[in-house]
Amino acid sequence: MAFMAFMAAVSRAALISRAGIIRSMSNVPENTVYGGPKSQSPDHRITMTQIKQKHKKGEPITMVTAYDYPSAVHLDSAGIDIALVGDSAAMVVHGYDTTLPITLDEMLVHCRAVARGAKRPLLVGDLPFGFYESGSIQAIDSAVRILKEGAMDAIKLEGGSPSRITAAKSIVEAGIAVMGHVGLTPQAISVLGGFRPQGRNVASAVKVVETALALQEAGCFAVVLECVPPLVAAAATSALQIPTIGIGAGPFCSGQALVYHDLLGMMQHPHHAKVTPKFCKQFANVGDVINKALLEYKEEVTSGTFPGAAHSPYKINAADVDGFLSELQRMGLDKAASAAAEAAEKINTSKLK
Repeated sequence: MAFMAFMAAVSRAALISRAGIIRSMSNVPENTVYGGPKSQSPDHRITMTQIKQKHKKGEPITMVTAYDYPSAVHLDSAGIDIALVGDSAAMVVHGYDTTLPITLDEMLVHCRAVARGAKRPLLVGDLPFGFYESGSIQAIDSAVRILKEGAMDAIKLEGGSPSRITAAKSIVEAGIAVMGHVGLTPQAISVLGGFRPQGRNVASAVKVVETALALQEAGCFAVVLECVPPLVAAAATSALQIPTIGIGAGPFCSGQALVYHDLLGMMQHPHHAKVTPKFCKQFANVGDVINKALLEYKEEVTSGTFPGAAHSPYKINAADVDGFLSELQRMGLDKAASAAAEAAEKINTSKLK
């Protein structure tokens, strides 16, 4: 009996020692289950917990839309907190007048591209119109695809009706994080009568706050407030215990969002100008830079100055030129041989200048 007690004590000591060694070697916080989430560094993905912590500390949250790999890389480099793959892609990428035409399969293409480029921001994908309104099963199926096939961390859906709030609750209960959206909900323009600001009278303002509260009750981790008066946004933000992300909702929200193309001033085309919102500040005029570069490119190609020697880097050895010309002649391609010989002469002449 004494021997067995001794061995049991040794076994316990070994386990305690081993646990201590593993704990000292691990960068995983002691209060986590299994292996994650790991403690964050600037190079790691922002988590839902960090968004909640920023909100608790009163630190503003930044969100910008992204639709492809290049825009995602830019958001990543700038340290934006949340990259939203918005159904606004229908308008700013595909050229539609509304967000309604874009499909789930099209959204998934955008989601995957953004996921490859944005390694740090929390990734949120919009549920497009027509893919969650039929009921909870359709909503969950679409949300699952956004995470599994689109590599997103969470989904966003537009609230405003009891059925959509029910959909949000069902998705949360399925284990998927949901960001709500109230105020101007672009997918509802058929009943709103266009892209009209909300909350501009008592009934509408109360509805904004009530809907935001209902989305919070459904389990949403944040709510977008779009195109509502600042005091209505302030009231909603105060009433909620989750972050509010404002877009055209004034300075009193927990964070701010803008559309990538709009804030960069990428397009001055008449079609895009009519869908660029009044609330958007253009932090750059990238569109002017792009247009200037394209015009210069066209002029240089037309004049024959591009590509010059500096942008024609690939060479064939001088010793092989004659052999190449001979082979072309042997193949009966005398005209091609003459063109190659003429090009070689021009290259040699340009070197002497």
